[in-house]
Amino acid sequence: MIIYGVALLSACLVAGLYIGEVLGKAIGVQANVGGVGIAMLLLILACNLPRFRSLTSGTSAGGITFWSAMYIPIVVAMAARQNVAGALDGGVLALVAGVAAVIVSFAFIPLISRIGNAPVAPATAEEPAADE
Repeated sequence: MIIYGVALLSACLVAGLYIGEVLGKAIGVQANVGGVGIAMLLLILACNLPRFRSLTSGTSAGGITFWSAMYIPIVVAMAARQNVAGALDGGVLALVAGVAAVIVSFAFIPLISRIGNAPVAPATAEEPAADE
């Protein structure tokens, strides 16, 4: 059932957030430290353990696939929002550094897309001679 996949994802998220809070308090920070990342690592670990194989295969995998597809853009948007707020508080230098990082990232897209893409030689299929 799809609900089992969603339940596994939720359990990993709750555990990851809890571990992140404990880690934050342990190092003296009043914030969650890496809770979402820990949750993703727990989900990856759970998906590869034989004990949870029944929860991560078949129709249950549909729930994990759906929320994984939703999860990453949401986390990126949340992190981007925090980075923008920090940059606005940090001044002009932080904004210039952010814009420069985006420009460099866009510049590397064509280079990275070429990695591993060897040119494919056109197939030379010989056509059989037609008898006249």
